[in-house]
Formats: sequence, C-alpha cells, structure tokens
Amino acid sequence: MSDLFEGVSHKIIDDWNQILSNSVVNTIFITPEWQSIWYKRFVSDKQLKIHTIKENNQILGIIPTLLDSNEITFIGDPDLYDYMDFPVALGHEEKFYQLAWKYLTSLDWNVMSLNSIPESSPTMKILPKLASGMGYEVDLFESEKTPLSNLSTDWETYIANLPKKYRHELRRKIRRLDSNVEYIQYEAVITDDNVEQIMDDFFLLMSSSMEDKETFLISKNKSFFIDIAKQLTKKDQFKLFFMEIDKKKVAACICFDYDNKYLLYNSGYNPEFSSLSVSLINKAFSIKDAIEKDKSEFNFLKGVERYKYHLGASDYSVFDLKISR
Repeated sequence: MSDLFEGVSHKIIDDWNQILSNSVVNTIFITPEWQSIWYKRFVSDKQLKIHTIKENNQILGIIPTLLDSNEITFIGDPDLYDYMDFPVALGHEEKFYQLAWKYLTSLDWNVMSLNSIPESSPTMKILPKLASGMGYEVDLFESEKTPLSNLSTDWETYIANLPKKYRHELRRKIRRLDSNVEYIQYEAVITDDNVEQIMDDFFLLMSSSMEDKETFLISKNKSFFIDIAKQLTKKDQFKLFFMEIDKKKVAACICFDYDNKYLLYNSGYNPEFSSLSVSLINKAFSIKDAIEKDKSEFNFLKGVERYKYHLGASDYSVFDLKISR
C-alpha cells in the first residue's frame, strides 16, 4: 500500500501521476502528493473514494473524491487549492466521463460539489450534460480568476512586452529601489532543520501585510504550509523568495515549480517598506527567475489584484459545478 493514502496501492498512485502528466489539467494541486498532505492534515470523518476508470485494461483516468454525509466533493479545499479536477488521459475524455458518471451515480449522495475547475477542463463541458440528461439539477458558474502570463525568452523582452504605462512604472520602481537602499533577493535554501524557522519568517511577513491573511494563518493552515514546504522541497518544486534590506527580510513569496511553470501561491511583506514597492519587485524578480530558468508560464493563481495585470497577466477562470439529485 502507498504511504500517501491509507488503503490506496502504489499502482494507483503511479497511474494517477502518469495520467495527470498527460492530461489537460496537469497542475500540482491535483497530484496525489499534494492531496494526501491536505487529507492527512484536515480530514478525519469523511470517506475517501479514489477510483480508477479503465476500459479494456487501459487506464482512462482517476476519480479522487471525498464522501461526507450526503455530499461528494474533490479531495481538497478551495481556500488552499487553486485548481481541482479529475486527471483524465488525453484523447479519452468522452469515455472517461461516461464511465466515471456511472461510478459516481452508484454512490450515495444528494449533492455533488466540484469546486475550482479550470476553464480548459473537459469536466465542465461533459459532466453537466450527463447530469442534466438524467434529470439532475446542474449549476455551473465562474467562481474565481487565476491570472497568468506566458513568459518571454528573456527578461528585457518580457518588460518590453508589458503595456507602456506598466513597463515604465516597473522600471521606475526598480530604479528607485536601486538608488535608495542596498537589497538582495534570493531563494531560501530549505532543509528539515530550518524549514520551520524559514516558514515562520514567511508567516510574519504574510500576516503583517493583510488583515485577512492573519486570520487565515490558523495553526492547521500553518502546519499545512510547512508540510507542503517539506515535501515539495524534496522534489525541487517549492521556491520561497525573500527580499532583504540591510539584512532584514522585507518581502517574500512562495512559488511552485511544476510542469515548466511557476505558480505564485502566496506572499507577504513588511508595510514599513511599502513605499519602495518591495512586494511588487520581489514578485517581478521571481518572474525574472522563472524566465532565466526557461519556464513557459507564470501563474498568479486566484485573485484579481491589480498588480497581476500590471505585471502582464491575462485572465484564466475557474468554475464551480454543483449537481443535485
């Protein structure tokens, strides 16, 4: 059995990873590693329903769900996940959903709540038709946007491609920082010995910069962040960028390095240094790091904060699907 989910075999986990890497919605949030970390930290009283969909011994996809009383959901929480979905092999979507729907309707639920489905996912194109065809009530709606930017081949080209106003603003802010203080931006080196201290530094900046983030940083969520840092660092998928002025940490952001893309998961800064735009510049330099490492995309994830568009992002939507029997 796998050590990720109790009672789930290594074979299913291997199949899950293989299918996901060859699917429309390949993202770190749908990996079994990510979902198992969340499950172990937050779930105690829901039934785990992980099921493999096959046809003629060929694996078409995976159903990763939780059953709680009369509701079935993905394994996850939209407050901590930016995307959720079924991993489905490319080219086999129609057959997968037909068989998946047959399995799902065999379970005991009144409401199916599938949140944070990416706009490119076949789930929201096929599943509502199957459900409405059986007379079920279907509600599909846009719940969030996750702005993202396709990256240029070099930093100067990236800046040159920004809208004129924002291009000049970014260059001006970087010059102002250069001329006023001595600063460095770097990626933290995380080990098992220092991960909690480094994450505490991040939590301090995160809680200092926004009131709702301080409320968000309850003990369980902090522990989840630390679990993620530990596990994803082992796979070189966790990047924590700090900016320091006079050896004092003034800004930080977490990026995931997955599928040749950077995903900006969360950030924080010291408001005392907001006049120097340290948070914006730290994120911009993280984009620069992604470009220098030949990444294809920088995903700002959920939220429509203005700075994301100032840094060249375009909208990409996520949807919630609710099916009622």
